[in-house]
Formats: sequence, structure tokens, C-alpha cells
Amino acid sequence: MNFVDSHCHILAEDESRYRRAPLGGKQSAWAGSRPVTAEGLLERMDGCGIAQAVLVQATTAYGYDNSYVLDSARRWPDRFVAVGTFDPLADDAPARLAQGLADGLAGVRLFTTGSTIAEQGEWFADHTTDPFWTTAGELGVPVCLQLRLAEAAAPLRDVLGRFPEVTILLDHCGYPDVAVSPERAGAELARFAEHPGLHLKLTHRTLEPLQAVGGQAAAFLEPVLAAFGAERIAWGSNCPAAEQPLNALVALATDVLSGVGAAERTEIFSGTSRRLYKGLTASEAMAR
Repeated sequence: MNFVDSHCHILAEDESRYRRAPLGGKQSAWAGSRPVTAEGLLERMDGCGIAQAVLVQATTAYGYDNSYVLDSARRWPDRFVAVGTFDPLADDAPARLAQGLADGLAGVRLFTTGSTIAEQGEWFADHTTDPFWTTAGELGVPVCLQLRLAEAAAPLRDVLGRFPEVTILLDHCGYPDVAVSPERAGAELARFAEHPGLHLKLTHRTLEPLQAVGGQAAAFLEPVLAAFGAERIAWGSNCPAAEQPLNALVALATDVLSGVGAAERTEIFSGTSRRLYKGLTASEAMAR
């Protein structure tokens, strides 16, 4: 299968050119223990059938400085597109967003919580961010949201209701609690499908617990697929933040989704990402 990885991170060896400035002042453990350069990621991609990838800014390494993902996407335009971390609270957020696109960004990411920022921020829904959301809708910019759905359901619904024209990708499916109850987690996530602009990134954060529950995984997958449709779900590896090597992450996804129809798997593994990010054209990649 011709895979597109919608969510991976890269870290440069040259720390004088690409200085570390993690958001919140603390670097993720993986950034120090298992960094992967753009060249290293390409080697891994070639080894497991991944034609193209979305380089999501390593926020807990570089903060708002998106230079490395941009430079890497410019160097290998047939393999990568860049998604940069963005501050929607900035006074000149609309102008910065337009400039980011002009510089080569294919999308942006709002980092509201994570391993180094334990408290779930709700600032992404503050009305001071309205100019950002309005501009994102006008420019057609996909916006990745890193949040925990259990803690941020209300502000997310607020944003989706105020800006239905914006395409939002929920990183890691919002961390649904599959381990406790696949059925309940699937039902809670499926309710958000009524917002047509919302898309899901299906990564190891959800796939690992789905694999662990075995046959019960269908209780999560079936309602989510029925509600969103495969065309609003994109697979992402989260390499190298995930502990497993990239080939194992591909194997994890193909195993968990083995019971899903072939056409749906194609959408999840490549079609959705290519529609969301216009720079991911299939022509050259399909020939690899």
C-alpha cells in the first residue's frame, strides 16, 4: 500500500542553526533520547512503504520556530509538507498566518497540552483568537489541535460551532479512553462528527489500546467510521515520539485496521492526507 504519514516529527543535528526552544521551557524526553533527522526519517519511510509524510513541528523542541520543518519540506518537496506550531493569540495572527503559508507551511498546529504541559489549555477557544480562526477559514488552512477531548470537549464544540468552515484535525483522536471502554470512547468521539470540518488523526495513541482490547476494538472503530467516514480520518505514526520503530507502527496500524474495507483503508492510509494537504500529490509518490 502507498502510505502517507500524517503525523511525524524531525529534529536537526545542527543545534546552532536550529536552536532548541521548547514551548513551556521543557523538552520532551523523546527529543533527547531518540531524535530523528529528516534524512533519517526518509530512510525509515523508504524501508516500510511510506511515500510521503507531514512534518509536524516538534513543539517541545523548537516552540514556534518552524525553520527545520520548512527547510526540510523545501529540500524534499515530493516527500514532505510542513505543519508549523502557531500562536493564535498574537495580535498580528492573521498576518503571521498568511506569511507562514507564503513561507511554505501547508498547515498549522495549536499545542494546548502534552507530555510537558500537563494542564489542558482552553485558550484556543478564547474570542481573542477569532481573527486567527476567521483567517484560517478564509485561507483554507488545516489546523491541527493537540488536546485531550475529555477535558476540552466544551471549548472544542464552541470553536467548531463558531467556525464551521475551518478544517480541524484532532491530533491522536483527542486521546479517547479506549482501555476503559471502547464502546463509550467510540460513542463519545462519534458525536463530534456532526461538525463537518472536524477530522481525526489515528495514531499509536489510539491504535495501541485498540490492539490490546482485541475483538472489542470494533466497538470503537465501527461507530467512529460510520460517523466520520474514512475520508475524514488520517493515519499518522507519531514517529519518533512513539517508542516503536516506524515499521512497527505501520504494522500496528495495518493489524488494527485489518477488518476495515480496502477502500476505507486506502482513505485512512493516504487519501485523506492528500486531500487535506495539497502539496502531497500522488503522481511522483505512487511511482516509488
